[in-house]
Amino acid sequence: MYHGQECPHCEIMRPLADKAGQELEIKIVKKEVWHNEKNAEEMRQKADDIKKSCGGELGVPVFFNSENNEILCGETSFDNLKKWLKK
Repeated sequence: MYHGQECPHCEIMRPLADKAGQELEIKIVKKEVWHNEKNAEEMRQKADDIKKSCGGELGVPVFFNSENNEILCGETSFDNLKKWLKK
């Protein structure tokens, strides 16, 4: 999960990601990109794929599945997040 420290949408999604990860017994790695240049650069390297999946935008929060390269953009419901994580 790429997120921004002060992002209001990220603040909503971080605890949902934690809860979903616990329920599904998977580790969700959270990488802050607004104040961490290394993480921001990593996200920029995936920019083309993220923009393609996110309506042309490179914003946060963004969930990126490194196993299947699927992307989930923005704020979403807990149920939708869990459904996406199960793929």
